[in-house]
Amino acid sequence: MNGKWWTKDWWVSEYNYHEEVVKDLHLPQKIEIHDATLRDGEQTPGVVFSKEDKVRIAELLAEVGVDRVEAGMPAVSKDDAQAIEEIAKRNLGPKIMVFCRAMREDVDRAVDCGANGIVLEAPSGYPKLKYQFASKWTEESLTEAVINTINYAKEKGLFVNYFPFDTTRAELPFLKRLLTNVTTQAKPDSVTVVDTTGSITPTAMRFLVRQVRETIALPLEVHTHNDFGLGTATTFAAVEEGVQVVHSCINGLGERTGNTALEEIALGLKLLYGIELPKFNFQKLSELSQEVQRMSGKTLAQNKPVVGLLPFTREIGLGMKVLEDYPTAVFPFMPDFVGQKMKIVMGKKSGKESVLMKLEGAGLKANEEQVQEIVARTKAAGIAKRNWLEDEEFLVIARQVLDR
Repeated sequence: MNGKWWTKDWWVSEYNYHEEVVKDLHLPQKIEIHDATLRDGEQTPGVVFSKEDKVRIAELLAEVGVDRVEAGMPAVSKDDAQAIEEIAKRNLGPKIMVFCRAMREDVDRAVDCGANGIVLEAPSGYPKLKYQFASKWTEESLTEAVINTINYAKEKGLFVNYFPFDTTRAELPFLKRLLTNVTTQAKPDSVTVVDTTGSITPTAMRFLVRQVRETIALPLEVHTHNDFGLGTATTFAAVEEGVQVVHSCINGLGERTGNTALEEIALGLKLLYGIELPKFNFQKLSELSQEVQRMSGKTLAQNKPVVGLLPFTREIGLGMKVLEDYPTAVFPFMPDFVGQKMKIVMGKKSGKESVLMKLEGAGLKANEEQVQEIVARTKAAGIAKRNWLEDEEFLVIARQVLDR
């Protein structure tokens, strides 16, 4: 076994670590995970977390081992502010961040809530500035407001992440001027490259991060959305260029198609890139996912990576025996590594191996002729049902054959 791509818990492609692949990567020595479920995740249409929900989610995020919890936006409502204050009071471990606009009042709210820091949002994308905020901001007024707010927040002792949203649709000369002016006249602790509309390719993300890195000498973060199904890929691309903090949401919650999923990002960083996350408890991921599904009312697609129902459900009979001895020959990582269990189901694709396995698990024995008949009946029942059979349904078929 190789400790990078092949261990008792996973077996991924060794080409991820090939010298020709890694020589052009600029992976950071350390990665932090910033989870935005309580702010961006709640922006999912139809999702409303109660104060109790938010505190519980924050507790679970602390247990799973994220570094920062974006606990909400105090300006949204009194209830939100109270939830943030309660989370901050509990000293859960992660840094507690809140979302703020470029205005002193929002900074004061953050201080009142007991937050450790702020995510200071202000537009940078051309579509936002040209059409959505044209009546509010000029380049000069935007720059001045951001600088003044950052300086005020620093005076208050807050960590400041500057979040120039819609970064991936900003005009590059403007973006460079904005970042240069802001970071020379104020001292944010970090700057986020924000793919607000999920519309950048991984290659383009690497290019943009390089441009930002060459413009300012500050730690960089990345925040992506999933409109083209690329949220995880573009986040990894940013990491390949040295970004040190990744933003995520549990279960990929978020506006429209959602944010990059916490479970996908954390697992990929460790298994695909070999980046250590020493505090992260991967075994808690399934519990975390289930709890947030319940609270949000948003059920995941069954084939959702890592925490869905199907990644570790097996109906195909071929290769069933190998699951007992070498499960990572079938799965890229073990189900128990992420708090899941392997499930063998019976149906149209079942064969002799899976029938024998199920019979053994139920303490039943069958001869060759009986096994073949059970296989045939199981396939027919699966076709008729157009789904897999529950264990009870399979056992009814098996006993009908065995009791004849």
